[in-house]
Amino acid sequence: MDDEIIGVAGAGTMGQGIAQIASQNNHKVYLYDAYPDQLGKAKHALRKILQRQVEKKRMSQEEVDAIMDRIHFEEDLTNFGECSLVIEAVVEDLDIKQDVFQRLEGIVSHDCILATNTSSLSIASISSALKKPNRFLGIHFFNPAPIMPLVEIVPGIATSEEITQSARQQIDNWDKTTVLAKDTPGFIVNRVARPFYSEAIRQYEEGVADIPTIDWAMKEIGGFRMGPFELMDFIGHDVNYKVTETVFKEFFYDPRFKPSFTQKRLVEAGWLGKKSGKGFYEYGDDADNPEPTKNEDLGQKIVDRIVAMLINEAADAVFMNVATVEDVDLAMTKGVNYPKGLLKWADEIGLQEVLDRITRLQTEYREDRYRPNPLLKRRVRNGETFY
Repeated sequence: MDDEIIGVAGAGTMGQGIAQIASQNNHKVYLYDAYPDQLGKAKHALRKILQRQVEKKRMSQEEVDAIMDRIHFEEDLTNFGECSLVIEAVVEDLDIKQDVFQRLEGIVSHDCILATNTSSLSIASISSALKKPNRFLGIHFFNPAPIMPLVEIVPGIATSEEITQSARQQIDNWDKTTVLAKDTPGFIVNRVARPFYSEAIRQYEEGVADIPTIDWAMKEIGGFRMGPFELMDFIGHDVNYKVTETVFKEFFYDPRFKPSFTQKRLVEAGWLGKKSGKGFYEYGDDADNPEPTKNEDLGQKIVDRIVAMLINEAADAVFMNVATVEDVDLAMTKGVNYPKGLLKWADEIGLQEVLDRITRLQTEYREDRYRPNPLLKRRVRNGETFY
């Protein structure tokens, strides 16, 4: 399938990454952007990233030159008529995405697969602009696309089974780990991961522990690569808060996904994290951040609460047929580097213990946010595990 031509619409960071992946897999690639300046920046950025691979002796100069030669930087979509697969990676705006696909539909061949890399919009909403929505689906990469192994394959309500399987096979051929997700808000990863942030903020707001202590606990005791506050600062609060807000709204304001005033205030103040020099932490040469309180008992309580809520959300994704047990666990380990699959972790802790933790929170707070998932309760009642 190396001779198949891949189109990528949108030459931002994600579009560049997808183009790089396709080219590294020996495809001719058309990388389109409506702004010539952005195409120039994309070309420069891609060359710079690949040259680093030469410096680290991971690639030869010949390989880099060949990868760059296969990528054609396009100011119009005309050449996309040759493509067998087009992946859109423009700004997260429904009208703009629909406009791109309406134009593409008049250019591409009748059997070309059209895909969106959206992380927050529904596949159904974008597909409504198409005359042939059966060949359209979501192919959601994670940033940075060339490094992160996970790709969520998301068929829409009109997507044909044949197109879903064909698209998944193509991405599998690029040595990516694919999971199949239902077209629901946040798909798998951005839905299941919400408590990692929200329950950490909640504990901080309640005075359970300060920010460095919660981060320390999640890394040293929980085994996560980054603490939730570090990660939010790294992602950027404008981005992270927007995802939380979108998921909350799209789930008809389910309290499980309620955003926090703490993060909202950071966004309002322009304290967006690492990129702005200040977020939950300060960044810069004179940054003076407080040290954590390294109390094992306190740390374990912090971890137990957040992990229980993550497991509850993972169970809900299975309960609502968003994805299989295996795909949920694969998504969280490969997409956001969790130390274990959450449902496998649940089996290790014991489902009764997980249920007890959530039930205690529900009893204490009397909030629907802490309602135990019916699948978790059912498995406990029947003496079953997830694996």
